[in-house]
Parts: sequence; C-alpha cells; structure tokens
Amino acid sequence: MRAKIDNEVVFIHRDDVPKYNKQGSIVRNSYFWALKSIAGRTHSRYDWEFESEVWIALQRLLISFAESGYLSTRETQLEFDAETEAIPQLLRLVSTRRE
Repeated sequence: MRAKIDNEVVFIHRDDVPKYNKQGSIVRNSYFWALKSIAGRTHSRYDWEFESEVWIALQRLLISFAESGYLSTRETQLEFDAETEAIPQLLRLVSTRRE
C-alpha cells in the first residue's frame, strides 16, 4: 500500500486501502474494518490517516493479516517513496521502499 509520513501521521493512499464489499471475502471485510477502527480519518476521497499513537496497532494488524496467508504482501505492506528519509522503527517490519 502506498504510504507517506507527514507530521508523524502515516497516510495510506485511498486507492490502496481495502474496500468493503457486503458480498465479499470475510477476510478482506475484516481487514477493512480493523484498519478503519484504528485510523484517525477515513474517507473514499482522501488518504487514510494513522497517527503515531496507533502505529504499534497498525504494525500488529498488518503482520497478523499478512501471516493469515489470505492477502498478498502488496495489500499488507506499507510502501514508501525512495525519498522518504526515515521509516519509523515501529513500522520497519511492515514497510518497504518504492524505487
């Protein structure tokens, strides 16, 4: 998921967050609701925001859903631009850099 950090807030690109689908996969819908429950701001027209206070929860959530085997790495990993100076320690296990 494309992500960026600004003022200690992680922004996940709105097109990369899971979509809720009433008739969809239970795992994907659970993933949607879990992310939504810890996000500071969620809206289909804006990037989702996660304040630093929830980064440990975000990390654990991403690891848990990645380990389930039902979702791809692309769906459970934060992808930062190569120009991102430093990925916070709490998010390094669930992050990568985009070339």
